[in-house]
Amino acid sequence: MDRHLGVIGGSGLYNIDGLDGADWQAVASPFGAPSDQILTGRIGDLTVSFLPRHGRGHIHSPTTVPYRANIDALKRIGVTDVLSVSACGSFREAMAPGDFVIVDQFIDRTFAREKSFFGTGCVAHVSVAHPVCPTLGAAAADAARAAGVTVHDGGIYLAMEGPQFSTLAESKLYREVWGCDVIGMTNMPEAKLAREAELCYASVAMITDYDSWHPGHGAVDITAIVETLHGNAAAARRMVATLAQSLSPDRAPCSAKCDRALDHAILTAPDKRDPALVAQLDAVAGRVMG
Repeated sequence: MDRHLGVIGGSGLYNIDGLDGADWQAVASPFGAPSDQILTGRIGDLTVSFLPRHGRGHIHSPTTVPYRANIDALKRIGVTDVLSVSACGSFREAMAPGDFVIVDQFIDRTFAREKSFFGTGCVAHVSVAHPVCPTLGAAAADAARAAGVTVHDGGIYLAMEGPQFSTLAESKLYREVWGCDVIGMTNMPEAKLAREAELCYASVAMITDYDSWHPGHGAVDITAIVETLHGNAAAARRMVATLAQSLSPDRAPCSAKCDRALDHAILTAPDKRDPALVAQLDAVAGRVMG
């Protein structure tokens, strides 16, 4: 099977460099319009597609990002592996602005988003106990280090609804009681949807600030965040180029079984499934539903 790397760019990352034969294409999804067109080209022997999560010009808030359409559109054009790149705040002194964290766990505190492709008429339950692909995550970590970034392997990402930043009390709760490492607004339900779509998913959180808990930094300053974003975005572009060059274009089955997440997940009997919903799931679940 050919590997096709999809990159979802967060705040500050609205384009990537070095794609040969790159072309923006509109991709229709039964789950609505994606955040933007998708830029597809090649880096070496690997096909790479890039989707700006918030759209070029940053038109979508974290809540209004069309997460289902984004993941469906990437799967629909043949993407097999998704690298999520997003800005975040840090709850750890050692995880400083400018550092990258290879996220391995999430706590989902979002509440105003569609979180599944499935529903009434076709019910499915996938496991997200281990919500990211360890193989893709390790490759991203190596690529980030090669790009000159300080990388932290593993971290718990608190996904908040936003768009406001945390109160001081919330920041202390997430850090001191819940043991979270970073905080952001966009990796959920994205990671859950990628698992339902049987895509390998890795999350690279680019630290921009210390949220509001840090006594030496005060409240989150959007001006300082934007300055750090520019540096992070440049490093992210180098990371993507290095990652693409390191991945084999021939994709073996995922050792973590991300690509077989739906094997036993669909519970609705075939004769009870809603034909309209089944038709919407042609890209996401076509492997198991025919």
